Amino acid sequence: MVLHGPEFDNDPFRDSLLRYLGYTNEVGEAFAPFIPRWAYFGSYALSCAYALGDAAHKGIHYHEHASQDHVPYSQNVAAVGAVVDTALWQGLASVALPGLTINRLVAASRWICQKTVALPPRLRSVLPTAAGLTAIPMIISPIDRLVDWSMDSILRPRLHDFLVKCSTSDDSK
Repeated sequence: MVLHGPEFDNDPFRDSLLRYLGYTNEVGEAFAPFIPRWAYFGSYALSCAYALGDAAHKGIHYHEHASQDHVPYSQNVAAVGAVVDTALWQGLASVALPGLTINRLVAASRWICQKTVALPPRLRSVLPTAAGLTAIPMIISPIDRLVDWSMDSILRPRLHDFLVKCSTSDDSK
């Protein structure tokens, strides 16, 4: 999070195997033609749980450390700001944009494979999933950078201003 706040020495949501839960919806999108609907929606539930868990973790961390780390917001406002910032970032960078990207890639690959009659039928059904799985590591960094840039240029300055105003009114109580 680029919002003014305490840093992490070790962030379990970014620096551990837990991070891979954020990618389960992309795997679900790639395997959508082969898995039951409950598994497809379950992949999104896991990704959303990861995103909300990260947001809650950041909120707790900011609430605990805001006063000692020279954060320009009160503890409560810093916690809310961290939750909002992290939930939006994770919702865009870990769930919405990657899911949409893999979904459209698999759909386009499926359309191309169906039009390519020279391919054996089994290969036509498997290639779109392979394309989706292969694309996952390639889309992560560009999507993360896009979301960072968008939030840094559009959302975070406004969120910061709003949080400073909220802290001022919160401090006067």
